Amino acid sequence: MAQVVPFRGVVYSPLKIQDLADVTTPPYDVISPEEQTAFYNHHPQNIIRLILGKTFETDTDTDNRYTRSAAFFNDWLAKGILVQDTTPCIYLTSTEFSIHSQIFTRWGLIAQVALEPFEKGVVLPHEKTFSHVKSERLELMKSCHANFSPIFSLYSDPAQTIVDMLRLSVSGQTPDMTFTDTTNCKHRLWRVSDPMVHQKVSEAMSPTSLFIADGHHRYETALNYRQWVADTTPGFSPKHPANFIMMYLCAMEDPGLVILPAHRILKAGNSQKVETLIDAADAFCTIQRIAIDPASGMPIDGQSWETVLNTTDSETRIGVVIRHHGEACCLTPKPGVMQQLFGAEMTGAMLELDVTVLTRLLLMELLGLDSRQLDREGVIAYSSRIETALEAVCSGDGDAAFILNPTRIDQVKRIAESGETMPRKSTYFYPKVITGQVINHLM
Repeated sequence: MAQVVPFRGVVYSPLKIQDLADVTTPPYDVISPEEQTAFYNHHPQNIIRLILGKTFETDTDTDNRYTRSAAFFNDWLAKGILVQDTTPCIYLTSTEFSIHSQIFTRWGLIAQVALEPFEKGVVLPHEKTFSHVKSERLELMKSCHANFSPIFSLYSDPAQTIVDMLRLSVSGQTPDMTFTDTTNCKHRLWRVSDPMVHQKVSEAMSPTSLFIADGHHRYETALNYRQWVADTTPGFSPKHPANFIMMYLCAMEDPGLVILPAHRILKAGNSQKVETLIDAADAFCTIQRIAIDPASGMPIDGQSWETVLNTTDSETRIGVVIRHHGEACCLTPKPGVMQQLFGAEMTGAMLELDVTVLTRLLLMELLGLDSRQLDREGVIAYSSRIETALEAVCSGDGDAAFILNPTRIDQVKRIAESGETMPRKSTYFYPKVITGQVINHLM
C-alpha cells in the first residue's frame, strides 16, 4: 500500500529570489563539472551548493563538501532565503518543453511517500545502483537532514483521475511559481492545501505500485538514512520524518512523459576487438551496412539515425559507428540468439531490451568488458543526443558509438514488476525533475 501524504515544503522566498531559474538545477547526477562551476558562478544561493558541493585538498572530517552544504542550508533558512510553508501541501506541477519542435507538457505532483523496502512491492526499482554513490548521498543526508531533489516515480492512472482532481482544485488560480529554466523548460507549481483533496489523492494512490524512474540511489540512501536515524534516535517512531521521502509522481499514461535513449560511447576498449566487432557480430546478428559522412557520422542517403533504427514492430536494432570505419552498421539479433545465450539468466522481457542486447551481447560477450569496467566513466560514457555520441567518435574522443532506441514505458513496468533490474542508464526520462522547486526538511 503506497502512503502518499502532504507535507510542509521548504521553498525559496520570492522576496529574496525573484527568478527561480537563478537558483535551480537538474539533479546532481546529470551535472557535468563545467555545469557545476557555471551554477556556482551564476548565483550565490544556487542549490548546487547544497546538492553538489565543491571538494578541496584541505577537506577534513569536520570541514568538507557535506558540512559546507549543511552550513549553507542552515544559513539560508536562518536568513529567510529558504522558508518552510506553514500548511501541509501537495504540490501540483507542470513542465512544458519541446523535442524536435514538438511541444509537450508533463503533469506531476510532489508529495511525501512512506519509505518501503523494494521486496514489499510497493515501490519498485528498474535499474541497478552503486554503493559508492549511495555512500556519498548518505553523508549529505546525515549532514543536512533533507531531501533536496524529489525522487521521480511513476504510477498507473489511465484515466488521469488524480492529476485531473488536483488541476480542478486549483482551476482559475495563478500558479504559485512560474519560471523558465536554463534548458528552456517552463515550470509552474500550485500549492494544494485542501485536506479533502489530500485525502482523495491519498486514497486513490493507496492501492497503486510506484515505479522509480530516476533517483534509485537517493531512494536506497533514504532507506539507509532512516536506519541510521532509528539507530541513533531514542524513541524513534513511525511518525518520524525520516520514514518518508519526497517524490515527484507522474502517471505512466501522461502524454508528456517522454523517455529518450541513452546512447553509449566506448572510450577505452580492446582496440583489436573493437576493430573486429562487426565481423564477430555476424554470427549473432543480421547486419545492415550504412554509408555515412565521415565528418558527422550521419547516414548520407538522406535518412536519419532515428529512421534507420525505428521500426513498427518490437524488433531490436542497434546502430554502431566505429572510429576510422568508412561505414556504420545497424545490428539486429538473429531469432533465438538472445534466448540461447542468456535465457538461463533472465526473462524474455529483459532479453528483448535494446540495452540488454548491447550490454550482454556486444559489450560483454563480444568486446570482453566486465561489469566493473562498464561502471567506469572512463570506459563508457552516455548521452541522450545522437550528435554528441557521433561527435565523440569523429573527434577521436571515443572508439565507438552505439545508437539506441528509447526503452518503452511498458518495458519499464514489466521489468520492475518481474523483480529484475535493467542495465545501468537504460532510461533517460526527459526532462529531469528540477531541483530546488521544493525541499523536504527531515527535522
